[in-house]
Amino acid sequence: MRAVLLGGGIALLISLLGTRVAIRQFTRLGYGQEIRDDGPMTHHTKRGTPTMGGLVIILASVVGYVAAKAITWNAPSASALLLLFLFVGLGLVGFLDDFIKVAKRRSLGLRSKAKLVGQAVVGLTFAVLALAPWLEDDRGRSPASTKVSFLREIEWLGLPMVLAILLILVIVTGTSNAVNLTDGLDGLATGACVMVFGAYTLVNIWQNNQFCQENPGPLCYNVRDPLDLAVIAAAITGACFGFLWWNASPAAIFMGDTGSLALGGAMAGFAILTRTELLLLVLGGLFVLITLSVMLQVSVFKASRSSALFRTVFRVGPGYRLFRMAPLQHHFEMLGWEQVTVVIRFWIITGLFVATGLGIFYAEWVARL
Repeated sequence: MRAVLLGGGIALLISLLGTRVAIRQFTRLGYGQEIRDDGPMTHHTKRGTPTMGGLVIILASVVGYVAAKAITWNAPSASALLLLFLFVGLGLVGFLDDFIKVAKRRSLGLRSKAKLVGQAVVGLTFAVLALAPWLEDDRGRSPASTKVSFLREIEWLGLPMVLAILLILVIVTGTSNAVNLTDGLDGLATGACVMVFGAYTLVNIWQNNQFCQENPGPLCYNVRDPLDLAVIAAAITGACFGFLWWNASPAAIFMGDTGSLALGGAMAGFAILTRTELLLLVLGGLFVLITLSVMLQVSVFKASRSSALFRTVFRVGPGYRLFRMAPLQHHFEMLGWEQVTVVIRFWIITGLFVATGLGIFYAEWVARL
């Protein structure tokens, strides 16, 4: 438990102090954010704000974890190393996207296919290693499982190895893109991530207290390395919390795709490694809503352009848009809400989702008593 507190505290300090240094350096180098022309007009005042702040979040989290392990004289676990690989790997994909934007002075970085290939390579590598038999512990537990999970593994819902790898890939790419879509307003994604990773810190601590290796029985959790995962969750929570000081409105720096893809990947990694894959839909409910808004917007727009039957049934014209702008946060901006109002209300929604998810997690354990 001491490592959990150390990891979170060290990461918070590094992020809080290091982000100020990053702002100065990125400003000097001219690494400013380019703004899409079709976005809300109020966003054009943000042009030139330093971006790629996700580098600080990644650095603070990794250093916080490593320092906590060094101080407590504990070796890192396979689960922790895999999660850090996913976290840093997707951060690298996001960094390439951000660097192309600032180098070429445009709002488009990597092409969508190139970004998806990068995510797929990192996600597939993570999936194969997480399910590899040579990473099993002395009780035969691999970091990930071939069984679909909600609060625990669903015993009757096992998948063949190939399908399990594909499921992990879908979770990783889907979650990383969901956080990326959410990162559109000052502090929105950062604040939401603080709550979700804070929840995973609690989940991992609880799983460690009811660890099957130490407390065998019907109530225990058959996961691998829960306490080590709690250290990383605390470190990422602290790093996001420190970054939020500078990222809150008016933002002095943006995390960019470097941060959003990394945080989304880590979120997916926690869901997979803690055997709570479907619970992520509840804990990360805000990210789900925002992703669905984009999917609905695109689907309705295309259907109204190509299908006369669709236009007739729903009484809409060609090129109909369900929302004034997608993702969802921009729809409320277009309705006249202030950015700060949107962010705070979306944080409240995130808090409700996180509280519900933790409540479900704990209630299932109580129900087994």
